[in-house]
Order: sequence, then structure tokens, then C-alpha cells
Amino acid sequence: MTVEVQSEATQVAEVVVLQEELLEATKKVEEEVENENEKIEEDEKEEAKLKTIEKSSSYREESNFLSDLKENEKKALNELKSKVEEAILGNTLFKKEETNTKKSPEKGDGEEKKDVEVKVDCQVGEEEGKNEENPDTNVGNSEEKEKEEGDLDVVDEVDKEISIWGVPLLPSKGDEKTNVVLLKFLRARDYKVNESFEMLKKTLEWRKEFKIQSILEEDLGSDLAPSAYMSGIDSQGHPICYNIFGVLDDEELYNKTFGTEEKRNQFLRWRVQLMEKGIQQLDFKAGGVSSLLQINDLKNSPGPSKKEVRVATKQAVDLLQDNYPEFVAKNIFINVPFWYYAVHSLLSPFLTQRTKSKFVFARSAKVTETLLKYIPIQEIPIQYGGLKREIDFEFSVSDCETKQILLKAGSTETIEIPAADVESTFIWDVTIVGGEVSYKEEFVPEDETSYTIIIQKDKKVSSPIRNTFKNTEAGKIVLTIKNASSKKKKAFYRHKIKKSAV
Repeated sequence: MTVEVQSEATQVAEVVVLQEELLEATKKVEEEVENENEKIEEDEKEEAKLKTIEKSSSYREESNFLSDLKENEKKALNELKSKVEEAILGNTLFKKEETNTKKSPEKGDGEEKKDVEVKVDCQVGEEEGKNEENPDTNVGNSEEKEKEEGDLDVVDEVDKEISIWGVPLLPSKGDEKTNVVLLKFLRARDYKVNESFEMLKKTLEWRKEFKIQSILEEDLGSDLAPSAYMSGIDSQGHPICYNIFGVLDDEELYNKTFGTEEKRNQFLRWRVQLMEKGIQQLDFKAGGVSSLLQINDLKNSPGPSKKEVRVATKQAVDLLQDNYPEFVAKNIFINVPFWYYAVHSLLSPFLTQRTKSKFVFARSAKVTETLLKYIPIQEIPIQYGGLKREIDFEFSVSDCETKQILLKAGSTETIEIPAADVESTFIWDVTIVGGEVSYKEEFVPEDETSYTIIIQKDKKVSSPIRNTFKNTEAGKIVLTIKNASSKKKKAFYRHKIKKSAV
């Protein structure tokens, strides 16, 4: 009896222990679920935040076709064209250069008047009436007077060939590109004609002072080449300009670039040169490409404590905004650190609403997905999860088609590359968008008695892959991708065959 009672007590104790363990396990599971839910909520909030930013930054390029313009826009364009036409034909587009007349003590009044220098862009008759004080000087040789008037006519000759970015500015020439350029200035000033006209005049003056005409031929050094460059085009044909701020984290290059005011000015000149090179790729046609896509990589970029960077950045922003209106279709910021939002909020008041509307921000985990909305995967550099390599001897953009497959949550997908031609070399690229997956590569012979060859063992991947295989028998190459996560992803791939020479 005692034994039985003890057994019951033991059973009760065991049940109590089991209940406690179950409660503890349940509590642990609940905590894990709660933590997971919190994480999901945070992710959802972050996603919503990014979507909000992207939505507020959404910008659709406006049409340059006259038939697509609203009536008030057409009216503004015609008014601006009239102002520009009048200014060019009247030689008033640029500021006049005034000449100071100095009296020489060795010469009389009459001689002094003959020494007056007439500048190229002075108006005819500017010096009229100056000889009234000395009537003797008004009585001169008629031939000299005619010669003088003839010289003035030459000096005042109208320059009808004036242009900007290779586009003629005189509207009466009838070039459709003129409309596209003038619309840029109008849109930058919300179709306010007078403000747009003043902006155009200031831009022309700045280009003259900055000596833009010779900037493309200047050798401004190659040290800064990795920090900004043109590479590829987006889905709509816009040339892409990459700005890699992390390069400036190098102390030596940083001091070379921003150490003194002279160096900062040199940096600005180099940046303007790059902008001009990008603009050379534009066609300025009504249905063509007349703007760039900018990618700003902020990974490892110098922080806000670097005063010189802040100063140079603001100067560059002001300079480009004032003199290159509507030249950026999208301004995408990737690998955005927390501190940048603070800097951006400081710069924001100096930017027009139109400029701010083109901004897109992406944190590190969303770089590839964000770029993919604007750039084909074959044009996205491999460091950003795409397929483009700086020097590629195997593939070109038009070399072969890039295909896409959807990786549903918990699914396994395969890519098969037929390998019927023996002794051929197969090359393929694969990249995953959305996170890590399991990936393996095999060659499966057509002959069932042959062995399957493992090209790449099963491994976790999240970055672009390139591999090659030469077959000695007919079969197929099988790429297996397993998405074990609860989120869907995408895989992009392309391949080509190099057949053996017979």
C-alpha cells in the first residue's frame, strides 16, 4: 500500500513538473511569438515608412510634346520664346560691358574723344553726345565718320548661333530641341515666365564665367574618378550617374579633395565636367531623353562632422540646381545611414519642392529591390546585387536575354540549361533579390547510366553568382534554388554557350 501511495505521489509530482515545464515552454513560445510579431510589426512599419517616402517622392516626367502641354503651359512657353528671341536679336541676353574713358593730360579734348574704346557688346550710339562740349571735334572728315559708323555696325552684329548644351536658343530657327530646353527653365520656376527668363540669363552668364566651353577638354585629374562616374542606362533610357561618397572616407583623398578652398573649387569644376559629359548623351528630343538618373551611394561616407564635405555638398547642390534645371529624372539615395536624414533636413530648405519630389531613399537591405524599380537587372552593378560587371568579357547588355523566376515562400525552383552539344562551355549568371536562399548546381547526363556531376554543392547565397562548365557528354545543367523563408523572392539569370571549334 505504501508503495502504491508513493507511486501516486511520484506520479503527481511528475505531472506537476511536466505542467510547470509545459507552462514554461508555452510562455517561452509566447515570448518568441511576441518578439517575432514585434519584429514583423517593426518591419511593416519600416516598409510603410519607406513606401511613404517613396510615394511622397514619386515623380513622373512630364511630356515635352507641345500637344501634351496644358494651355497655360503653352502660353508660358510662347511668351518665353518671344522674350528669348527679342533678347538675342536685340543683343540684350548678356550684360553689357561698360568702358571707362580716362582723359590723358598730354592730349586735348578732341584727341581724347578719338581714343574712346568701343566694346563688342556695347550698344550703338552709346558715346553719342559726348563731343558736344568741344564743337571743333564735331567737324571732322566725313569719311572717318562713315568708317567709324561702319565699325560700330560690325561690332553690333547679332549672334544668331547662340546655343546651350548644343541646342540653338533662337526660337525662330524652328528646332524642336529649343522647346525642350526652354521647358526645363519654365518647369524649374513653375512656369513663371519672367523668373524663367532671368534664370536662363543667369545660367548663360555663369557658363561664360565658369568657362564651360573648354571644360570638357580639361584634365582635372583621375583621383576622383571612383567617386563619381557615368555607367549604363535605366529602363527609360536615362544615362546613370553614380556618386560614391564612401570613397571620400579615405583620409588622403579627402584632404586632396576638400583640404583647401582651392581644392574644393577644383572638385566643383570636376563635378560640373562630369555633368556636362552626361548631358552629351542626351538627345533633347520631344519624345527622347533629356535628363539623367542619379544614384548616390552613402555607404561609409564621411559623417556630418566633416565640415568641408557639408560646405562642398551645399555648393554643388546650389550650383547644379541653379544652372542645370530639370536634368535629374530621379535622385536615388542608397545605403542611407541614420545621420544622413538629419543632414538632409538641413539641406531641405534650400531645395525646391520639385527637386525634393524626385528623391528616393533605400536602406542597405533594400538597395537591389529599389534600383530594380528603375534599372534593368543587367544594368545594375554586381556590388548592388545586379549582373553588371565593370569589365565583362563574357556578357554584354544586348548579348542575351535575362530571365526572371518568382521564388514563393517555402518553394524550390529549378533552372535548366540544355547541354546537347558535347565539349561546349556553358556560362551563367544568377542573382537573388529579396534575401538569402539555398543554391546548388549539377550536371545531369542524358545517359541514365552516367553519374550526375555536382558543379556546386548546396550553399547559402545572397549575392550574384557566375560559373562555367564544360560538358563531355550530352545532358543538362540544373540550378536548384530553395527559398526556405516566409517571404517571396526573385531570381534573375542568363546564360550563353561557347561551342568548341571543330
